[in-house]
Amino acid sequence: MKSKGWAWVPTLYFAEGLPYVAVMTVSTIMYKRLGISNSEIAFYTAWLYLPWVIKPFWSPIVDILSTRRRWVIAMQWLIAAGFGSVALALPTSIFFSASLCAFWIVAFLSATHDIAADGFYMLGLNENRQSFFVGIRSLFYRLALVVGQGALVVFAGYLEARSSSANSAWMLIFFMISGAFLLLALYHSAVLPHPEADRRRDTRTVSDVVREFGATFRTFFTRKGIGIALAFMLLYRFPEAQLLKLISPFLLDSPQAGGLGLTTMQVGIAYGTVGTIGLMLGGIGGGILAAAGGLRRWLMPMAWSMSLTCLTFVYLSFHAPGSDSFAVVNICIFLEQLGYGFGGTAYMLYLMYFSEGEWKTSHYAMCTGIMALGMMLPGMAAGWLQETIGYGPFFIWTCVCCALTILVSSLVKVPADYGRAKRGS
Repeated sequence: MKSKGWAWVPTLYFAEGLPYVAVMTVSTIMYKRLGISNSEIAFYTAWLYLPWVIKPFWSPIVDILSTRRRWVIAMQWLIAAGFGSVALALPTSIFFSASLCAFWIVAFLSATHDIAADGFYMLGLNENRQSFFVGIRSLFYRLALVVGQGALVVFAGYLEARSSSANSAWMLIFFMISGAFLLLALYHSAVLPHPEADRRRDTRTVSDVVREFGATFRTFFTRKGIGIALAFMLLYRFPEAQLLKLISPFLLDSPQAGGLGLTTMQVGIAYGTVGTIGLMLGGIGGGILAAAGGLRRWLMPMAWSMSLTCLTFVYLSFHAPGSDSFAVVNICIFLEQLGYGFGGTAYMLYLMYFSEGEWKTSHYAMCTGIMALGMMLPGMAAGWLQETIGYGPFFIWTCVCCALTILVSSLVKVPADYGRAKRGS
């Protein structure tokens, strides 16, 4: 019997979003506050994308061994332990390398949790309820982003102001995240349903799995238009992949170093709260317009939105309003994230379009892995580049890179009605 979902869908997707934002965004803010250089932050935290890049390679294991429900709960217990390990690493003399190792383990666990949670969602709800909860799951995933890079960063800034040790402040933050996952694991152990379809596939042999696994890759990489599709997946977010790694360091760096000199609390408000609200509104608006007019109609406007809003950081770097004009900083970050959310809609819709077919689930996992690779590789060099040429020229460079976004968007082919809501639906 299928569950109605209200008891577990919101919390399941909150649990899916929180580790991602903690690993990919909160870690960069923390390392900046603990004195790590921009080049090291960008290079090493970019490697944390790797588990999401390669997750298609072990997704069949989740399908074969045990049930999705058990995988979800097991991963939440282990993620709790992982964040506890991050906290315990921070007071040590090797905190950077030790915490990076813990973050990488959490990233691997989180990517596995994503596979199991998405699979459980499809097994635990019928098709009608799946459609109903699409917006709800997205809302709570994005709410996790607000909590992670907003509320928790603001609280970390408060703790820093009251404590003589930034390490102690961030240690408490990660103990809090660990505790949250302990509660989520206990809660989901009690409320997740036991769908009949969620059972181990004992009838499948190793040769069956190898054959299916090979078929998913063969059919994906022999699809018509695969070359242009791969270029789009890798390059559409090329400017943003570099920009995202340096936003937090830029906001936190002193004016003498070319930054805005904001406090940790101000970064949590501007980037983690105001910016995330802009990201959410851009995504919602993009979804509404794409449903009304179709992806092909809105692809180029969305690509230009991703590109033009990068100019806000060029403005901030050369005018440097800093904390004295905090409202200006908030407006610029809101506009950039609004454009990023709006432009990102086209990207996600294209991934879904290219995944259509017999192997839809596996092909979508491969698309998201390529997406993560497209974020990982440019981000690795972004810190070195910024330290070499400075913040202003770096942000100009990201604007120049937007030419790639426009180019690949002009090359992809999408049916005129794809993404458009059908009348009466």
